[in-house]
Amino acid sequence: MALAGKHAFVTGGGRGIGRAVAAALARAGAAVTVIGRTEAPLREAVAAGEAAGCGVADVTDVVEVKRQVTAAEAARGPIAILINNAGSVESGPFIKADPSVFRAMWNVHLMGAVYATQAVLPGMIERGFGRIVNVASTAGLRGYAYISAYCAAKHALVGLTRALAAETAARGVTVNAVCPGYTDTELVRDSIERVAAKTGRAQADVLAEYAKDAPIGRLIRPEEVAAAVVYLCSPEAAAVTGTTLAIAGGEM
Repeated sequence: MALAGKHAFVTGGGRGIGRAVAAALARAGAAVTVIGRTEAPLREAVAAGEAAGCGVADVTDVVEVKRQVTAAEAARGPIAILINNAGSVESGPFIKADPSVFRAMWNVHLMGAVYATQAVLPGMIERGFGRIVNVASTAGLRGYAYISAYCAAKHALVGLTRALAAETAARGVTVNAVCPGYTDTELVRDSIERVAAKTGRAQADVLAEYAKDAPIGRLIRPEEVAAAVVYLCSPEAAAVTGTTLAIAGGEM
């Protein structure tokens, strides 16, 4: 129960990595608030004891984000832990990508993190304690074909992590990023289904293509990412800031 008494706020907490992180933080003793765009999975997380409360919000809307932070702090106290996990992906050749695709990826991955962080960071600094973990990706550390907008946004999120860590290192606040490889989530499974339908290939073959770059030979499990996040939020990680932790089965 290393995080007992801490209030954690997880964006995109209704499914996939976000839900696994919320559950792991709750097991470590934190009171967890999850937000996301779809209410049903958020309610399921609360009903399962993986979160103490939830709210519906689009992280690309700064007003909605601030409203959810205010409501969460009124219900469960000051936010000490922020997990910027909300995200999405759009794929296709760069030469065919409409500028709106780049704006969409930028808004959800970077600006969503900016809005949430700006809402909670002043309180963290005032109290002399805070943990911010940005869920980036190996796509924030290397390039992948056909997801150029996603890669660009995740690289920006890694840059934000490093810059913010430098600003807050002496204030009791740590800022880190976890960078999973392809992870066994609904988002990746949906992507596999779309690629298989578009190309006529078997889903098993597409899955093997996704996993081929990782020596571990499989997709990363959400729980493996969550365990790393819990460590970065722990008292023992007080000297760890500005890092990018690849959870990628040896790919990096």
